[in-house]
Amino acid sequence: MRKLLLLMFLLTAGIRSEAQQFKPVEDYVRIDARPDDPLYTTYASAMARSRLYGDKAYKMDYYSCCMPVNYSSDHAGRIYCLWKIDQVVVSKMSEYFRKPVVNFSFPDMAVMEYEPFRGIHVKETFFVYSSTLAIVDIEVCNTDKINHEVSVYPILEADNDSMEVVSFDTVQKAYLTHRYESPYRLISSLKMEYGYPTRVRDVFLMKPAAYTYGAYFGDISEFYNTIKTDFYSDKRSDTLNQKKQGLCRFIALNYKKRLSPGQTASFRVMRGFQGQNEDQPAMMKDIEMMKTAMLKTFYEDDLILFSKIPRLNFKTRDEKIAYLGAFNLVRGCMYPPSGKTNYNSYVFSRNPLWGWGHGHQVLHESLSMLAYVHMDPASAQGSQRVYMEQQREDGFIAYRHGPRGLQDYPHKNMPTTSAPFFNWINWEVYKVSKDRQFLEDAYASGSKYADWLIKNRDTDHDSTFEWGPYGIIENVRDWYNAVFQVSADRYLDVDKEDISDELECLDLTMMVIKEEKSLSRMAEALGKHEESLKWKQRADAVVRLVNKRMWDDSTSFYYSVNKKDHSWYFMTRDLRRQEIIAFLALWAGAAPRDRAEKLVETLTDTTKFWRRYGVPTLSARDPWYSPYVDYCCKWNGPVWLLWDYMVYEGLRDYGYFDLAHQLAGKMLNAAVVQLKKNHNYWESFSPDNEVLNSPPNYIWDAIIARLLIEENQSKLK
Repeated sequence: MRKLLLLMFLLTAGIRSEAQQFKPVEDYVRIDARPDDPLYTTYASAMARSRLYGDKAYKMDYYSCCMPVNYSSDHAGRIYCLWKIDQVVVSKMSEYFRKPVVNFSFPDMAVMEYEPFRGIHVKETFFVYSSTLAIVDIEVCNTDKINHEVSVYPILEADNDSMEVVSFDTVQKAYLTHRYESPYRLISSLKMEYGYPTRVRDVFLMKPAAYTYGAYFGDISEFYNTIKTDFYSDKRSDTLNQKKQGLCRFIALNYKKRLSPGQTASFRVMRGFQGQNEDQPAMMKDIEMMKTAMLKTFYEDDLILFSKIPRLNFKTRDEKIAYLGAFNLVRGCMYPPSGKTNYNSYVFSRNPLWGWGHGHQVLHESLSMLAYVHMDPASAQGSQRVYMEQQREDGFIAYRHGPRGLQDYPHKNMPTTSAPFFNWINWEVYKVSKDRQFLEDAYASGSKYADWLIKNRDTDHDSTFEWGPYGIIENVRDWYNAVFQVSADRYLDVDKEDISDELECLDLTMMVIKEEKSLSRMAEALGKHEESLKWKQRADAVVRLVNKRMWDDSTSFYYSVNKKDHSWYFMTRDLRRQEIIAFLALWAGAAPRDRAEKLVETLTDTTKFWRRYGVPTLSARDPWYSPYVDYCCKWNGPVWLLWDYMVYEGLRDYGYFDLAHQLAGKMLNAAVVQLKKNHNYWESFSPDNEVLNSPPNYIWDAIIARLLIEENQSKLK
């Protein structure tokens, strides 16, 4: 009842702020996105109905001219419908009378309209009910002045392999098939010991029951001949082949209805998925329930979810669509408590599903919580509590945490942590949630973690910091970075290639400063004034050392230095390679004003860092610089939005508001260009080019939502 009252209020009342009279939430989230709009189109089930293993999320394609509207899941095929109106087959979007327009897009649902044929109006709702069940709900209206014969063929098509038809259930009118799903991935394959199913079953049916059904090999274009047999042919038939066993490439159902002018009809297609060793009756029970379930209920849940996000004054539709999509991205990566954690957690990506991206939480990916907290503060806090819950007694927070527990990747008898953004994230989350209990718990946990860092990442006790021995993952900068990586082509093994544990590292030192300053602010908010002063004094002491050791007057830039003698050289290598990490001095508040001015001069040099799509990780003048994003994890030029966001924050903190605004525009443009082209967010972006080959749909690009919130707040000031 309370939910109903809240929804009625949201739908019928405007919500007033100091800045404007807001529209009802339903109007605010309506997007009416065309194929070339920057719409993020990946959908996953709501957190409460999701599971970590045996989970299917889907990519919606409403824009490719050579296909009908379709929904594909990584390594699990696609669902789509072919239309036949009065014997005219409409098999691809290029033939539609009116192209699809997506009215609403939520983490688990898309609602669109289109006309496959003149006078045939379709409202199509795609809904991922659970990790094992997806639904396509279609309402067809004859808006013409004459009768039309409508015949629709829902299809489930395998990816690169065949399916085995086990049976056709004549009671449920459902196809039951078996498939093999490979765990192999280009970048990082799935680890089978974790429970990813490879021998899977699919259930495919519709409500009302299919008029006819069939299973086929060959290309889908050949199916055109099956449903479009010449009128005078003696092979003409209104039924499909009704195959009930054997191998096939795709299976098809059929819905038929004669519609008179003004008449509306509807049907629902359902695709169930699970491992072959799982409980089939349980899945069939869900399917039976969802045959008649009102999808409006789930739509209203999404309206309530989006009623919590900040209402912005957008300059363009592109901003609005990218903003809402960023929230869809982060929410779509969330899973409920399971395994060894009592709190909700996230993965980097649910579709595509790849091993490293489907691992557990890492502190630098948790920067996405800076945006997510504006949608669901309790859930964002829960994600941070995963670290607190699994933190070791000595304060250590591991590289990964989540349902499988702490994962510390020990190397040279030392555990691996991650880039320490823990206290900064917790402070920013608290500023939105205002949850004092969370702040108290976060401060206690964060203090222990900071003490652990000081003890274990300053092994020579000189108050500047070195990454751990497995720095290649701990320092977040992976491969292809000019300072930590010895060879340009990374042909050596990890221990010979990565030297980040042999340097006093600028980036880690700046992060420790930011952590200590965040702890100072947390302590002050909790009334712990002496502790607040202690953390501030610690941070100030490190700031003084940074400016003494890591600033080079000859180039007016900050660099890492040799651990042994604090020189600019490691053996014969000059460490003065200009990287984005120098600008963390602005983010950490470590640069004196005169040095900040010189940093900004370098930052805004178009031949170095001020590129078309943002600030690259390496100066474009460096001989190792590359604008090509041809794989994951590259730090020799690609733009990483969350690091650019830190530069953005630093510019604002130092009063460079116009430059911060310009950088925000570059970041947004990087995301929007890709969303318009392929409707994905990406792990990283090229500073100069538009074609990318890196992992798509990466959770931390949700930072775009946070960026737009801050840009909007700047305008209001």
